[in-house]
Amino acid sequence: MLSHLNTPQREAVKYLDGPCLVLAGAGSGKTRVITQKIAYMVQQCGLEARNIAAITFTNKAAREMEERVSKLLGKAEAKGLTVCTFHALGVRIVRQEAKLVGLKPQFSILDSADILQIITELSGNADKATAKGIQWTISGWKNALITPAEAEKLANDEATALAAKLYPAYEKTLRAYQGVDFDDLIALPVRLFDAHPEARERWQNKLRYLLVDEYQDTNRAQYKLLKQITGDRGAFTAVGDDDQAIYAWRGADAENLNLLQKDFPKLKVIKLEQNYRSSNRILNAANTLIANNEKLFEKRLWSDHGLGEPIHVVMARDPVHEAELIAMKLSAHKFEYKSHFSDYAILYRGNHQARLFEQQLRSHNIPYVISGGQSFFDRAEIRDLMSYLRLISNGDDDLAFIRAVTTPRRGIGAATLEALGTYAGTRNVSLFAVSQEEGVAEHVAARQLEGVRSFGAYITALANRAHKEPAGVLLEDLLRSIGYEAWLMETCEVREAQSRWRNVRDFVDWLTRKGEQDNKTLHELVQTIALINLLDKGNEDEADAVQLATLHASKGLEFGHVFLVGVEEGLLPHQSSIDADTIEEERRLMYVGVTRAQRSLTITACERRRNGGEIRMVDISRFVEELGDGTKRVGKDDEPISKEEAKNKFANLRAMLGPK
Repeated sequence: MLSHLNTPQREAVKYLDGPCLVLAGAGSGKTRVITQKIAYMVQQCGLEARNIAAITFTNKAAREMEERVSKLLGKAEAKGLTVCTFHALGVRIVRQEAKLVGLKPQFSILDSADILQIITELSGNADKATAKGIQWTISGWKNALITPAEAEKLANDEATALAAKLYPAYEKTLRAYQGVDFDDLIALPVRLFDAHPEARERWQNKLRYLLVDEYQDTNRAQYKLLKQITGDRGAFTAVGDDDQAIYAWRGADAENLNLLQKDFPKLKVIKLEQNYRSSNRILNAANTLIANNEKLFEKRLWSDHGLGEPIHVVMARDPVHEAELIAMKLSAHKFEYKSHFSDYAILYRGNHQARLFEQQLRSHNIPYVISGGQSFFDRAEIRDLMSYLRLISNGDDDLAFIRAVTTPRRGIGAATLEALGTYAGTRNVSLFAVSQEEGVAEHVAARQLEGVRSFGAYITALANRAHKEPAGVLLEDLLRSIGYEAWLMETCEVREAQSRWRNVRDFVDWLTRKGEQDNKTLHELVQTIALINLLDKGNEDEADAVQLATLHASKGLEFGHVFLVGVEEGLLPHQSSIDADTIEEERRLMYVGVTRAQRSLTITACERRRNGGEIRMVDISRFVEELGDGTKRVGKDDEPISKEEAKNKFANLRAMLGPK
């Protein structure tokens, strides 16, 4: 079963004598190793699938892994196997151990917009930038397992002092809502396992072997969770690449690779250096580039795909010219080689660079998709419906109550909600709970109270049905009874209303199918949706379109032909990293961009760029020089051939080749 693997891959699959770190270079077949190792453990070593967990960072990666494993194992053999994200595993642990962490199993997972709203209110309506800064700071503390008391001691400037001051109130508000944020899904299990050894032992017996993908992206809390579950046995395989550690800004800690060696002295390190993706010219450039970083582990990528084309470095006059050049080059290349639009990617350092490329692609009739655009689940109509589902699942979710009770409008306005909120504060209960109490009649006008109580009774009836009936039946009744389609038609322009209603229908149909296929209750579906939204924002369906993506969003993807744009000092590496003299992560970002390319790589830079209202001359990035001698410079005036010229060139080639 392992004959199609290369020697290091085979060694990684078969090694089960202790903790194992697989250093998997870009395009070296790491997913194949993980899936084959699961099959090997079940079919050759007698482990039961229900005692194995494969942990990924996105739902998309988990789905892909699950599909691959299901092809290797039969349905019976794969039964009970856990393939999920770190955060989905956290949901399972918190749900099962809810009582021990002071939550009910139907807790709400609050998204970024909910959290921003809470922080804005707690801070006395701080401006958006300040509130986002506080949100980011608290998230960083949680990822590093820093408590509110510890954060107070760490605060060293005005911004962190404000975040530390709000941190305890923020935590208290979450618990009052019976809610958790994204970071809690790791931090709560870690604290639970520290405080309750019996719970830790329960999960150690349940998950007897762990495989962790993209290990270099783990934060300190995730590393501790890995250690807690694997215990003294160290029964795990971590798969990662220190050269692709590009998420320090969101809490990932590459030091976790070093900690593995310290905490597990018997750690077996296996290197996967054969690349199955790119030509050697591209790999040689990537190796030469990344050699400028201090290395935790030495490795050098190689492939048997031949030398390949030179890497083209193209200078443009300015960003508009850069976008024009790429649209024309892409068009001509596709025509000449009869390739698909989906074979091409345009990768950039920051989202702000995308606009000019979008304009040029549109004017050349080139279809494109943008990775990291608005998530389907962030649309207003989906958030409206989700507020009802969250409230049905968890009556303590005040944010869901406020949105649901006012959408569609039912005569309950800000004054009524404020009165409810004030009374709820004195009673220390949720808005939903207090709306059903007798005493509330003294605080809310009779006509408004009738509407609030009627709404509450309706939600209670739905919540009772949610335990017994399929999600699809409930959702159809919900849409009908609140008259959501009619409300859209009344409040929106016709075309917008129709578009939003189509999204609602798609959402309801998808939820209905998911409930039936996965045999999930409405409560479980609500938590599943929250996780999908948080982990997979912007995942597009497969389409024959050029991919526009930031370098961060491109990790894990591959394309036949890559345009790496804006490779200039101040952009890549970013000016903030130049100022702080911390460009190693920027170099890894460039390395990720280079290693996305399979057959051709074109790097572009501008001579001048607008900065803060004035046009300035800019320098090409130091990283271009660091690629070595596999690059070919193209002058800014070497315009690509037109479609007509490409057509003639192709006709001449056919004529030279003669009849078939």
